[in-house]
Amino acid sequence: MNPELLQKYIAGNATEVEKQRVTGWIQENPENMREYMAQRKLHDMALWRTEPVAEENSRERKHFSLRGVCMEAAKIAAVLAIVLLGTHYWTGKHQVPEDKTWQSIYVPAGQRAELMLADGTKVWLNSRSTLTFPGSFKGNIRNVKLDGEGYFAVTKNVEQPFIVETNKCNVKVLGTEFNVMAYAGDSLWETSLLKGAVEILVPGSNNGGMKLEPNTMASLKGNRLVKGRIKESDYFLWREGLLCFNDISVGDMIEKLKLYYGVDIVVNNSRILKKHYTGKFRTKDGVEHVLKVLRLNNKFTYTKDDETNMITIN
Repeated sequence: MNPELLQKYIAGNATEVEKQRVTGWIQENPENMREYMAQRKLHDMALWRTEPVAEENSRERKHFSLRGVCMEAAKIAAVLAIVLLGTHYWTGKHQVPEDKTWQSIYVPAGQRAELMLADGTKVWLNSRSTLTFPGSFKGNIRNVKLDGEGYFAVTKNVEQPFIVETNKCNVKVLGTEFNVMAYAGDSLWETSLLKGAVEILVPGSNNGGMKLEPNTMASLKGNRLVKGRIKESDYFLWREGLLCFNDISVGDMIEKLKLYYGVDIVVNNSRILKKHYTGKFRTKDGVEHVLKVLRLNNKFTYTKDDETNMITIN
């Protein structure tokens, strides 16, 4: 679905023909409905934040807050919050329940979000990412689940380690800043550490975990963890709404565009795939802006089918 048309529909400015087109798309499958609901939140909210907790209750009750990062007319940071073990959707004035009810935050394609967990840990979520977490952290560990990419600034608590579960490996920390990329539908898995220390754990493995030091990263090659240095700090600028590419092949670049923007891209002009590119783009400018810039130095044309959300490069 064309994002501009969807926003036009949500804003109430669509024609009758356009309304029929959008409503038909919404009814096609649950995933379209989910995307519509997320975009509806995008339109309705410039900031999403819980009200301050009364001072007398501040020691007993924790607080959940979600705010946009570098927002422009609320276009970037809205997210869809779903209570997995409940029946209601959150609004900006709901507090986190003081039990083990799990919540899930989903960030639509081409957007990002920032949130604060009950223990004060800050989390930045990239496009098409889902974070699942409890309303409060009790017991011996603080446990969350990530599908996608997230940057974590963990509040230190040596008696209650923080564990990020992903589809392939888990990341255990006490208090630190690190980035995790672990999209369930993508073969790439990596963790990059900026501050503190983390340990990478492979579920079901009898081997000890891999420990990282600041400015190092771990990636999964098959079933083996590989350790290396962080080569490019710009990589983490996605938190500020920037897509950064450093001497990356156009083929790999297109794979990242497909991942972040949730669009299918078919390349018939294979000659461009091995060419390399270095540059930065604002996420909010969209995938077509990136292609137009690439086209300046590469001879290709492209077409976009809004019905199937597919781009074909010739």
